[in-house]
Amino acid sequence: MHPGRTTGKGPSTHIQIDQQPPRLLIVHIALPSWADICANLCEALQNFFSLACSLMGPSRMSLFSLYMVQDQHECILPFVQVKGNFARLQACISELRMLQREGCFRSQGTSLRLAVEDGLQQFKQYSRHVTTSAALAYTSLEITILTSQPGKEVVRQLEEGLKDTDLVSVRRLQVVEIAKGILEHMDSVSPAEDLSNDESSILGTDIDLQTVDNDIVSMEIFFKAWLHNSGTDQEQIHLLLSSQCFSNISRARDNPMCLKCDLQERLLSPSLLPGTADGSLRMDDPKGDFSTLYQMASQSSASHYKLQVIKALKSSGLCESLTYGLPFILRPTSCWQLDWDELETNQQHFHALCHSLLKREWLLLAKGEPLGPGHSQRIPASTFYVIMPSRSLTLLVKAVATRELMLPSTFPLVSEDPCDDSLKIVESMLDSLELEPTYNPLQVQSHLYSHLSSNYAKPQGRLHPHWESRAPRKTGQLQTNRARATVAPLPVTPVPGGASKMPASSKSSSDTFFLLSEWEEDPSGP
Repeated sequence: MHPGRTTGKGPSTHIQIDQQPPRLLIVHIALPSWADICANLCEALQNFFSLACSLMGPSRMSLFSLYMVQDQHECILPFVQVKGNFARLQACISELRMLQREGCFRSQGTSLRLAVEDGLQQFKQYSRHVTTSAALAYTSLEITILTSQPGKEVVRQLEEGLKDTDLVSVRRLQVVEIAKGILEHMDSVSPAEDLSNDESSILGTDIDLQTVDNDIVSMEIFFKAWLHNSGTDQEQIHLLLSSQCFSNISRARDNPMCLKCDLQERLLSPSLLPGTADGSLRMDDPKGDFSTLYQMASQSSASHYKLQVIKALKSSGLCESLTYGLPFILRPTSCWQLDWDELETNQQHFHALCHSLLKREWLLLAKGEPLGPGHSQRIPASTFYVIMPSRSLTLLVKAVATRELMLPSTFPLVSEDPCDDSLKIVESMLDSLELEPTYNPLQVQSHLYSHLSSNYAKPQGRLHPHWESRAPRKTGQLQTNRARATVAPLPVTPVPGGASKMPASSKSSSDTFFLLSEWEEDPSGP
C-alpha cells in the first residue's frame, strides 16, 4: 500500500504488495438495452479510473485493455499501464459514450469468442516484449465481459466457442450481467455475489457469473473491487488466541489457537489522494505516521504477521478517542496452499469466535508481534490493536493508543441541569434536523471524482479533440485513427477448417504495432 521508508540510518524495509493481475474488459453491446446502460457504465468507469490513476504509492492495477463487441469485436484500448494513463482511458470512455444507441444490427455469435482470443493473444504478445522482472507479474490475465444479455446464455456461448482455446494464461473468466432494473434500496448496496455455475468449466477454467444493478453506484463498487489486494498465495495474518480464555472454542486447551486470516481494507486513505483534506500528509513526509497494520502484514513474504490476543474488553469499555488510523477487516483465509480440511476448520473456528464475542459483548486487545530480529540491537516498539466482532464473518481491527502516545486532557462533566432558555433553543434546532437511523456513505458525495478528473485536464486540449466534433458512427464503421492493438487483429469471421496460422508478414507487423502503440497517441509525437 505504501512504499517503504526509513526514519533513521538503518536499512529500509521494502513493502511487498500483491499487485492485481492484468485485466481485459469486454463490453458486449446489444440494442436497445445499450441506451439504458451506456450513461451509467461510462460514468462509473470515469469515476473509477479517476480514483485508480490518482492513488499515490505502488500501483494497485497493472495492465488494462478495453474491447467493444457489437456486430464485431474491436479493440478500443490495447494493454496499457493504468497509472499515468488517465487521458487515454478517458478518451476511450468517450468513445463508448458515442456508440450507436438505437437501431439494430446483426449480431455474430463468434464475436465474443474472437474478442477473448484476440485479447489473450495481445496479452501474450505484450508479455514477450516487457522486461524479465515485469514479465513475472504478467503471468495470468483476468477477463471480464459486461453484457445486458442473459448471463447464462452468454456463458453457454463462451463454453462452446472456447472449448478448443488454450486458456492456461487466464486466471479468471467472468461474465457480468447488468440487470434491467435499478437498485431500489441504496442503503443495502453491496458487491455482486457470485452465482453458482457448476456447469461452466473450460479446460479447468471456470466461468464466473455475476449480476450488477444498472446504476452508477453498483457499477462503481464492482470496479473498485479491482483495487483490493486479493492475493491467495499465502495467509496474511496469524491471530493467536490463548486457550485458557477460549477453551470453549478449542478442544486442545494446552495449545494456543492460531486463526489464519486475510486482511482487507475498509476504505481508501484520503492521504493517498491529491487535494483531499488529509493531503498534507505525504508518504515521504517523516512526520506522517503510515505504519499501519496493512503495511506490517505486507513487509515480509516469508513470515506471517502475528497478532497475539492478550486480554478481552467489554464493548462499552472502549473510548473511541483512543483508536486511530484506518480500520482493517480480517477474514478467514482463502489461501490455496492450505488443504480443504484445514481451510474448513479454520473458518469454523473463526465463525465461533465472532459468535462468542457478540454473545459476550466483548472486544479483544491484541499485540502486534515484531517480524523477527532486526539488524540493530534496539528493542522494537510494539503496536496494539483492538479487534471488534461483527454479524458478518469478519473482524474489524483498529490501532489503539498506548501510554507513550497519550497527551494530558481534562474532560469536565456536563451539568445535569443546563440553562432552560439555552436548552429550549438547542432542542428546537435539533428537532429541525432530519434524523437518519444509520450513516450511509454511498449517499454522501464530496465531488472527489470531478476534482481528481480536473487534475488531469491539459491546457493544450484533449487527447483526441476530433472525437467531439464527429457524428456518431454507423454500425460496422471502424475507426482507423484509433490506437492500434499490440498484435494483428484476428479475422472477424472464423476460417473454415480451424484457425489458420499467422503468416510471417503479419507476425512481423505485429511487432511494429506493439512499438507504435506506446507513443503514437502522444500529441507531441511526429
